[in-house]
Amino acid sequence: MASDPGLLRLLSALSAVCAVLLTLGALAAMHAPVPTLVAGALTAMVSTVAVTERRPQDQALTLAAGMPLALAVMALGSALTPYRVLADAVFVVLIFAAIYIRRRGPRATTLGVFAFQLFFVTQFIETRLEQLPQLCPAVLVAFGSSAVVRFAILRSPPERTLARLHRAFLLQLGLVLDALIEMAEGGQEALRAERAVDDLRRHAARLHTGALMIQNWLVTGAPDRCTASAIQRRVAAAETAAERLAILVMRLLWPGADMDTLTRHLTKGRRAGSRLAARDAAAPPALVSELRGLRATIGPGRPRPAPTDPALVRDGLLGHRNDEYRSDAAPATADILRSVEDFARTLRDLRLAADAPTSAPKDCPEAPRCTGGLDAQDSGPAKDVARGLEGTRVRPTTRTALQVATGSALAIGGGDLLSPQRWYWAVFTCWVVYISTSSTGEILVRGYRRLLGTVMGAVAALALAALIGNDPRLAFALAILGVFGMYYTTAVSYTLMSFIVTTMIGMLYTLLHALTPGVLLVRIEETALGIACGLAAALLVLPTRTREHTDRLLREVLERLRAVLCQSLARLGGEPVGDLLGPARALDSALDSLRLSMQPLITPISPLRSRRRAALAVLGLLETAALQTRSLAGTAAPMPAGIRLRAGPYLRDEAGRIDRNLAALISQVAGGGEGGTALERGPGVLAWFPVGGDGTRTEDVHMTLRVLRHLQRVDQSIQGLARTLGTPVRDKP
Repeated sequence: MASDPGLLRLLSALSAVCAVLLTLGALAAMHAPVPTLVAGALTAMVSTVAVTERRPQDQALTLAAGMPLALAVMALGSALTPYRVLADAVFVVLIFAAIYIRRRGPRATTLGVFAFQLFFVTQFIETRLEQLPQLCPAVLVAFGSSAVVRFAILRSPPERTLARLHRAFLLQLGLVLDALIEMAEGGQEALRAERAVDDLRRHAARLHTGALMIQNWLVTGAPDRCTASAIQRRVAAAETAAERLAILVMRLLWPGADMDTLTRHLTKGRRAGSRLAARDAAAPPALVSELRGLRATIGPGRPRPAPTDPALVRDGLLGHRNDEYRSDAAPATADILRSVEDFARTLRDLRLAADAPTSAPKDCPEAPRCTGGLDAQDSGPAKDVARGLEGTRVRPTTRTALQVATGSALAIGGGDLLSPQRWYWAVFTCWVVYISTSSTGEILVRGYRRLLGTVMGAVAALALAALIGNDPRLAFALAILGVFGMYYTTAVSYTLMSFIVTTMIGMLYTLLHALTPGVLLVRIEETALGIACGLAAALLVLPTRTREHTDRLLREVLERLRAVLCQSLARLGGEPVGDLLGPARALDSALDSLRLSMQPLITPISPLRSRRRAALAVLGLLETAALQTRSLAGTAAPMPAGIRLRAGPYLRDEAGRIDRNLAALISQVAGGGEGGTALERGPGVLAWFPVGGDGTRTEDVHMTLRVLRHLQRVDQSIQGLARTLGTPVRDKP
């Protein structure tokens, strides 16, 4: 549940397997020949996994529209099979159209995939017009099997998926707490701490992914917009509270280690900080007790001694049961205890949101804001950012369509010269290396991963074939297992998925008694050729350099960071602004896109070591700034009544300086890194803030300090990012 949120990968893989088995069973009962069985099985896979809409009615409409299209493409491909040159030309046109119409949305994308895949099937098995009386029923059976699996056997409405995602999110929170407990119990012990920190980073990354998945399913899975807004707000608060607690615990255990983000980028001295101060030496045991109490409120986990009644634990945490200890604790320990209480409060709110599926009442705190929260990332400043980044250049879908069509034409010609019987492997490779890529560097990384997986899969296929001998039942079972593994691992590892696909192909050739080392060698060669053709097209046809692509995405991240920061500070200043969590999630999505686009630069095999270090530093600084900005938005969104910030005009001055710095940095990135205005270095956000002594309420002081600390971290990250990008930073006059 935690590693596969919502069981989406499991259901996708099971759906593909069930659809294939149903189709093969029905066609075998009709005594269909082998080519018809192959066409039906491939059509069943495509019609099952290519439909990506979330509402069942939308899925039904897409399947209904895809069925006549599949029949027409099957007839066209069968008619053109004898005319190889004409069939190749039509194939290239179909490839262009399938990519080009992606701009029309998910349904158009699915129909394009249907057209490409089914024309590919006709060329793969070399169908003829006289075979259509057998092929058309096979297509209908495949679509029918897909519908039966989707709407009956493995039916999963959006509401059920959202409930599973929410459960997975709670489990991921529990795993984060398990890692924190392990880390606190181990203290500064090197080996145990290393393992616990690695677990913490991995679970925190999954927690973030789970939060984004919940965000994406709220529109279709929540009963109404107000409930969706409440869930969105509470999930964001829980994620932020978990991240903040984890960072505070790491800073307590390794003081001076400069930990601002949970993501590992540079090899910072995680344990290079000084040893615990005497005043903090007693903190870890008390901290472990608090963390165990939190863990007990979530549910089953690793066996640990904990209080027997989770409700009492939760009430105790929310009732500040450690006030006496906190009053005597060091500032770092007191911050952790306050963070534990915040975490307990967000857990309570998160469970309330999950246990109350009905719409929130009109007088609830969320009601005034629930009408615009989910669309906030597509409106206001965030929408202005997206519109400002759109230029007059060629659309990405048009560029990709031209590149894939050109690369496919090269692959058809080269693949035919290499092997007239297996040329389609080069074309298919050229198609798939462009999936989810936007630059030449991303295509290169995806290509080498596919080639690596193909080579390893060829070796594994030969080994398995030698082990199973001539047993067709084992070969068939391994092939079906390969179908499952192919779709289950797609989102996990592209290399592993390529490995499984090649192994599955080897089992299919074993079934046909046609597997030889020469066949698998041809597959490796055709795969390498397809990758080379795709790279050549990316370099020659409207090329998008990795630097240009990452600069554009970096500018988007900075723009969204600036928008969320301005809105959060405006809310803290008492100004009426829209929902903050939508723009904050848009910032997260933009940062994820930037991280993906930087893969060619940060991959371990990159020979450009200095650029890799710079890219890792940029990602680390941006993630720190995004985390602190998201925390600031989370603080501002539910600002408790009666709380008054003490910073006043000073906070406005510092916020204005940070905004000017961001604007200068954005201008430099937009100008390609040339020149740029120097950033201003202030005295430090906390430098002039007086603590206590004037009768101010403790709650106001704590809230003000919390806001200023977030702002200070953002300021430091922006200045560090400027220095990394070569922009000067000068003292404020």
